[in-house]
Amino acid sequence: MTYRSDKAEGPTAGTETADPLECLARVLVHIPDKGQVTTRDYGWYANRPRGMRGKAAPAAADGPPAIVPAPRLAPTEASRRWAALFRQIFEVDPLACPTCQGAMRIIASITQASVINQILTHLRTRGSPTAPGGARRPPSTRRPSGPGASRQPAAAPPAP
Repeated sequence: MTYRSDKAEGPTAGTETADPLECLARVLVHIPDKGQVTTRDYGWYANRPRGMRGKAAPAAADGPPAIVPAPRLAPTEASRRWAALFRQIFEVDPLACPTCQGAMRIIASITQASVINQILTHLRTRGSPTAPGGARRPPSTRRPSGPGASRQPAAAPPAP
């Protein structure tokens, strides 16, 4: 069997004559056994990028790589992005007043756990005592009975 390469130079250029069984053996070496896991490297671990990094390493070895800081956003742009993400996720505008729907602005950002706990404790204890303690039951569909039942109009009888 004769193999002829389409390349003009390099290790696989030219022609090669091999026995048919030898040619078959060369091909079968590349077929994995049943159940064998083949590893395929892409991206950073692929051969081409690894080779390019290896060639570029001597040139870059003279100093540490430069660290490029992320661009700092203007306060208005950062708050606009934060508000847009909040609006998208929770479907609530965080910069709109819940009472009058007017525009609000951020005046402080509290990150200390002790201050946050004080504020939450104050809000929990400030609740009105007349507020209901929990969920109430759904209204009854039965006809009322008892002393005040005669004053209420009778409900229509259920359809058969």
